[in-house]
Amino acid sequence: MQKFRSHCESSHICKIMWSHQSVLVFQTQNWHSMARTCPITNNSVSMSSSLSSPLFNSSWFSNTELSYVNQGEAALREALGILQQQNGWQTETYQGKGELVLSTVLPRLGKVFRMETVLDVPVDQLYYELFEKLEQMPEWNPTLSRVKILQRIGKDTLLTHEITAQHPGNLIGQRDFVSVRHCWKKETTVYLVGTATHSEFMPMQKGQVRAESGLSCIVLQPLEGDQRHTRFTWLLCMDLKGWIPKSIINRLVPQSQADFIRYLRQHLSTTAHP
Repeated sequence: MQKFRSHCESSHICKIMWSHQSVLVFQTQNWHSMARTCPITNNSVSMSSSLSSPLFNSSWFSNTELSYVNQGEAALREALGILQQQNGWQTETYQGKGELVLSTVLPRLGKVFRMETVLDVPVDQLYYELFEKLEQMPEWNPTLSRVKILQRIGKDTLLTHEITAQHPGNLIGQRDFVSVRHCWKKETTVYLVGTATHSEFMPMQKGQVRAESGLSCIVLQPLEGDQRHTRFTWLLCMDLKGWIPKSIINRLVPQSQADFIRYLRQHLSTTAHP
């Protein structure tokens, strides 16, 4: 097990990625008190409300493009439902800087991890880094070798291809992902969601294992009383494919989420507000 953990940073489970992209309160508060601070409640989000931008005109896009939008919105609805669940979560890890990782098991997705922390930058800066500057992510996240936007559908939906970095001694090996990414803004909160898809623009690549993101959803919300800080919630579940047992993946994901936040913090500390 120690050998797998020693290669955790090169396992590339954090594809964003937010792939590739944890909101409540941590440190001295327990889960029940944190649940009351969750930004997603039955009152704050209407599941029947429109998830598309009011400027989105479906007549401008092909059926294939609209299917990507629909996939993104479906993933968002699923994520909103999960975020509203207050029961069934158990603690996986707690890091010194306040990164708390919880998990639960759901019928379709399997094990879903939920990371929660606070970052010392405003929401708009994080949105800019994690969505608008997505292709630049490998510059500060060493687990990625490339992130490419294959197609933009409107201003809120992206079709992307990500390739993890290859490091000597990496037992898991290189993976690539094809994903739909969708952004939704609700008042001051931003939701960045992603899920695996298929595209004629990026068929299976020789020598690479095509992994899949079952669901990734990052929620960015201004800290109450201090909008210079952001509550950051990250739902993540994925299938790395290949020979890796689920038990190993489930042990590596929480640490990988923490690693991603560490790289993001380092990057933000040297980046001026856009």
